[in-house]
Amino acid sequence: MSEWKKYRLKDLCSRLSSGKNIQATNVSDEGLYPVYGGNGLRGYANISNFEGDCALIGRQGAYCGNVRYFSGRGYITEHAVVACGNDFVCTRFLAYLLSIQDLGRLSAQSAQPGLSVKQLGEEVFSLPPLPTQRKIAAVLGALDDKIENNRKICANLEAQAQAIFKSWFVDFEPFGSKMPEGWKMGKLGDVLQRIGTGLNPRKNFVLGKGKNFYVTIKNMGNNRIYLDEKCDKVDDDAIKRINERSDLKAGDVLFSGIGTIGRTYLIPETPTNWNTSESVFNMRVTEGFPPEFLYLFLLSDPTQEYVQLNALGSAQKGIRMADLKVCPCVIPAQEWLHKFSELVRPIIKTVQEKWREMDLLAALRDALLPKLMSGEIDVEKVKVA
Repeated sequence: MSEWKKYRLKDLCSRLSSGKNIQATNVSDEGLYPVYGGNGLRGYANISNFEGDCALIGRQGAYCGNVRYFSGRGYITEHAVVACGNDFVCTRFLAYLLSIQDLGRLSAQSAQPGLSVKQLGEEVFSLPPLPTQRKIAAVLGALDDKIENNRKICANLEAQAQAIFKSWFVDFEPFGSKMPEGWKMGKLGDVLQRIGTGLNPRKNFVLGKGKNFYVTIKNMGNNRIYLDEKCDKVDDDAIKRINERSDLKAGDVLFSGIGTIGRTYLIPETPTNWNTSESVFNMRVTEGFPPEFLYLFLLSDPTQEYVQLNALGSAQKGIRMADLKVCPCVIPAQEWLHKFSELVRPIIKTVQEKWREMDLLAALRDALLPKLMSGEIDVEKVKVA
């Protein structure tokens, strides 16, 4: 630690400034360059205002103070701060260092909502020599690169599975673009053994105590659930009460029914320490139907469009269970359901395995990060295969 020196952030940066405004009409789901704002990726655009590598600091919004490393060409909006390292610091190391500083605390000290670039610049940090910084960044970066590679693999595999479902059960492409003989159009309720919801606190239990996770819609996304520090906790008695209403099993499918409607998750293993709120539907297929069929049906464009069109409410829209059960659904012959399951199940299984691996890698990174940054662990003793 004797070689570590203290610096103000502004003395470590060749650039420390906010990005620039971009018109919403220039941001879409497709484009040449990613667009980053205070809450992360906003979309894509065909114009850019940054090229290189930097630490991106959320300046405003729900993720104020959040830090991510960015390398490449993109557009950074005025809601994010760009911090590019100078000759004293490795930029990727700087991003990791800033990520554990709880920079969001500074927003409360600002006269205006959000982070002040000037105030950020006065923050003081201890840094090891540049070669050590690069080694630390390389170790943590290797873990993040593996996570990102897995994420891309998962996105590709998910797209493959959804494309197969669409081809077979929406467009009927293997059958000359018409429904095969012996198939019929029915409704979602025809393929369900059960449908229900979780349980809300109200007078049933108290949030915030215990070690069990209480999953709401905010903890669903990317066809996953996130059992992390952002997820509410409940005690064993609460989980028992919720289980009496929502006895989740492996193969059940969760579906968000209120607010952000349409988030979906296929449960790979019977839960032991979590359950859901009343805003999350849980469904179980009837005998003969693979759970992957239900999962991909709920993700399909026709189903997603149906639930959006049939959602009710003014302040916060929601889909009623009765309306969800009558959503149009093709009922294929058992022979083709079996073939579909054989084709798609290994794809979904690989995705779930990759996500588990990502969780382990992220946990390892998060455990190493503060210890490497403080010098508690010698980076020379850390090996990442």
